[in-house]
Amino acid sequence: MSTERYEIGQIVGAFGIRGQVKVNPTTAFESRFAKGNKVFIDGKEVVIQAVTWHKGRPLLTLPGVTSINDAEALQWKYLEAEGAPELDEDEFLIDDLIGLKVVTDAGVELGEVDDVESYPAHEVLVVGEVRIPLIKEFVKDIDFDNEVMTVSLIYGMLPGEND
Repeated sequence: MSTERYEIGQIVGAFGIRGQVKVNPTTAFESRFAKGNKVFIDGKEVVIQAVTWHKGRPLLTLPGVTSINDAEALQWKYLEAEGAPELDEDEFLIDDLIGLKVVTDAGVELGEVDDVESYPAHEVLVVGEVRIPLIKEFVKDIDFDNEVMTVSLIYGMLPGEND
C-alpha cells in the first residue's frame, strides 16, 4: 500500500558552509519541516536532523549533507512528505481547488480553476485568462460539496475591461 506524497518545498540553495539547505516552502504547514520528520528528495527518504527559520524559510540539516558543496548539489530539488496534513475545518489543500467552478457574486460563470500560482504575498487562482488573488477580499466562498467557488472581482480583472 503506497501513501500519496505531497510537495512541501523546493531547495533553493545552500546556507552557510556546514551544509544547511535553504527551502522555499510550498506549504503553509510549517510543522512539515520539524526535526525528525521524514521527507523525500528524488524519491529517497531523508529524516530532518535540525531546522531553523530565517526570513520565513526553513533551513534544514539533512543527513550526509555536511558541506556547502553537498547542499548546492541539492539546489532546485523538491521536498515531498507522505500523507495529507491534518486540516482544520476552514483549511484546504491547494490541489483541492483545481477544477472548481468559479462564479462571481453577480452570478457570472468564469470557468474552472485551471491552476494555482504561488507568489511571495499569496497564491493566485488561474481561471482561463483571469487571475484572482486567493485572499478573502476576492474569494468570498468555497463550497467543496457543490464544487463551486464564489468570487468578487473589481473593475479591470476581466480581460477586455481595460481596453
